Amino acid sequence: MYGMEWYGLELPNTVGDKESLLTYGAANLNDDRTGAKSTLASTVYHQLRDDLLGGALEAESKLRVEWVVSKYGAGASPVREALNRLASEGLLGRHDQRGFFIMPITSGELEELTRTRCWLEERALRESIAHRTAEWEEQLVLALHRLGRASRLSPQNLSSLNPDWEKMHRTFHRSLISACRSHWLVGFCEQLSDHAYRYRQMANDGGSVQRDDFAEHRLIAENALDGNADDAVKALIDHYELTAAMCMERFKQDEPPKLAAIPDQRADR
Repeated sequence: MYGMEWYGLELPNTVGDKESLLTYGAANLNDDRTGAKSTLASTVYHQLRDDLLGGALEAESKLRVEWVVSKYGAGASPVREALNRLASEGLLGRHDQRGFFIMPITSGELEELTRTRCWLEERALRESIAHRTAEWEEQLVLALHRLGRASRLSPQNLSSLNPDWEKMHRTFHRSLISACRSHWLVGFCEQLSDHAYRYRQMANDGGSVQRDDFAEHRLIAENALDGNADDAVKALIDHYELTAAMCMERFKQDEPPKLAAIPDQRADR
């Protein structure tokens, strides 16, 4: 049913009205932005979260409340709320009576992350294929088309990934599982996707990568659109495992990345 010709499919205009459903970012199931305090806490949360995921802050560094207050321009109360929220997502660790720290980057954690992500997304993808609709097919074709048109590497810096490509990449993977009928499962998959993105950024998954990533995504989509769940799942797992293996190789080859050090991060007195 779907070969080379479906990629050039002319989509109906109704697809564009649903683009807001495919926005970039994890599902924020606890995002309460009512009130000044919550608004400030949410602002700090999103800014700090972007820095953590993008590798702008050094892994295992301590995060003193005073430093976060100074850097992100908010009071101690909303900062603590944001830090607690990030800790609940696993992006920060917390020592009793000793504050917060940025979670380390380890090969064991990447292996566990990849394994868990494959488990959950296999179930989500199988459910999505089993309950696919014409609307889901249109969204997936559109997401693949846009991903194929985006440059993977940043035009300004060919050694780093293009943020626009990352946005389309996230949209494609979310489209794959969007028909699984479980917002909980989608939310868990999105959270794991965020952690995987952090590892790719820390491994500098950019300039020296040799792979046909669009062919990988296209193979996943073709099998999903054909209703071939087994081959779609295999292509998805192969895709994730290859990414993890390339990150592992970069960690072995390179010196630890030099990231922005956090000033005055000594132990609390």
